[in-house]
Amino acid sequence: MLIAQISDPHVRPAGQLYQGVVDSNRMFGEAIQHLHRLDCRPDLVLLTGDLVDEGKPEEYAAARGLLSALAIPYLVIPGNHDHRDNFRAAFADHAYLPAEGALHYCIDEHPMRIVALDSCVPGHHYGDVGADGLAWLQRTLEANPQKPTLLMLHHPPFFSGIPYMDSYRYMEPEPLAAIVRSFENIEVVLCGHVHRAMLRRWAGTVVCSCPSSTTEIALRLAADAAPASYLGPPACMLHLWDEFHGLISHLSHIGKAEGPYPFF
Repeated sequence: MLIAQISDPHVRPAGQLYQGVVDSNRMFGEAIQHLHRLDCRPDLVLLTGDLVDEGKPEEYAAARGLLSALAIPYLVIPGNHDHRDNFRAAFADHAYLPAEGALHYCIDEHPMRIVALDSCVPGHHYGDVGADGLAWLQRTLEANPQKPTLLMLHHPPFFSGIPYMDSYRYMEPEPLAAIVRSFENIEVVLCGHVHRAMLRRWAGTVVCSCPSSTTEIALRLAADAAPASYLGPPACMLHLWDEFHGLISHLSHIGKAEGPYPFF
């Protein structure tokens, strides 16, 4: 099974630029086209939050318009720039999304079980799933402790080392880690939020964050670093699963590069 992951497109109302600088809608459309051009088309696309920039209905209308070109089934979770109720309304045809409350869900029809956590705290940018979300996760994982499982949420549950990102990280990851650590079938935890690819061993598994299809957060590690972003090369992640080799994740840059060359 090949799973594509796109994150943090920050779609704007039609005709408006993200941060007044970049055409995030065009770049999201290019990310979708990129998936269609891959030599192996993904079986599923995961959109791991910040689908839009300000959570407005007109942004979701633009996002749904762009997603209408995606010829691959997809699943969505919200990010800190999304508005939970507007998000729910925009994806009312996605029956897996709960009709009320946090947008946690489980999809069990693929070779990998997909468990999605809504890590957003309404009115805030930091992440947390709360006691109810943790209880839901415990019950959900207990229901099938053998099947290979992919867990996804927007906020990475770790320190990135980039101070202006860590100020609104997933703030108290230890209770979540305790649950994840108690199950041996969680192959990977997928996240967005940080607009960069990052990997970390965590809670007995691996956490992988996905770059943004729009901007790249500057890699500044000094404690007093000022926030900054670049129009770096946009990218997505490709996660390849099979029962013999397990899961391997690849960074896939979006856009044209010189080549290919016959080096081999």
